[in-house]
Amino acid sequence: MTITVIKTDKAPAAVGPYSQAIRVAHMFPAGEGNVIYSSGQLGLDPATGKMVTGGFEAEVRQAFANLAAVAEEAGGTLGNAIKLTLYLTDLSQFATVNAIMKELVPEPFPARTTIGVAALPLGGTFEIEGVFAA
Repeated sequence: MTITVIKTDKAPAAVGPYSQAIRVAHMFPAGEGNVIYSSGQLGLDPATGKMVTGGFEAEVRQAFANLAAVAEEAGGTLGNAIKLTLYLTDLSQFATVNAIMKELVPEPFPARTTIGVAALPLGGTFEIEGVFAA
């Protein structure tokens, strides 16, 4: 098993002691393959490190864009997502997130967990992390 740290300037830098993602090369019965484990992505602008303006929908779109950039740096895409975990500070926005995800993530959709939380880092209202095949 080989572990590789993933880092891209196309997504915000880590704001703590963690990596944007880790790629793990596995030997499976059918052959070799990579699994990418991403850290959570907020709606931060990679150029400024600040939360995007425009409200909840803008944050969600930017978080998905950041997740896509990290996955692509590791050799995957949103279409390779196996499992996504979504964190919302307001679960009444669940339908908005579903509509955006349906637009940005191709079928077949990955497994997913959505969790309502009291707060997120840097005042965010949405965070997403994923596991990808590559």
